Amino acid sequence: MTTFVDRVELHVAAGNGGHGCASVHREKFKPLGGPDGGNGGRGGDVILTVDQSVTTLLEYHHSPHRKATNGKPGEGGNRSGKDGQDLVLFVPDGTVVLDKAGNVLADLVGHGTSYVAAQGGRGASATRRWPRPAARRPASRCSVSRGTCRTSSWS
Repeated sequence: MTTFVDRVELHVAAGNGGHGCASVHREKFKPLGGPDGGNGGRGGDVILTVDQSVTTLLEYHHSPHRKATNGKPGEGGNRSGKDGQDLVLFVPDGTVVLDKAGNVLADLVGHGTSYVAAQGGRGASATRRWPRPAARRPASRCSVSRGTCRTSSWS
């Protein structure tokens, strides 16, 4: 059984941003009360952080696929979606992050040094961002930003 690994290939994916909410405020005796949809939450990042107590990359050898959580969608009543949690991966001191072509992306030296391996997506805007008379009806399109995916090898 392997007890020490000093080179791994890891597939990381950041979380996607949440969808915005297309909502119109409704109240008795107030026709077309206006937009009240919330924005989508931000997707989580994948962050590599140096920790002195970690001495090997064995944990990542056994499970090489890691993904941060997605942002939650917005809701009516001006409620924004919850942000996705960042995924922090602890690596030993002196870890070098390489891409598929062998280019050096980061050299992590010193306790607490961090590198964002994959950045989370931005949540979509909601209907309340455009408070004008034409925006009183639900929006026809909203764009959600996807999180980045990356394959890198560490040594």
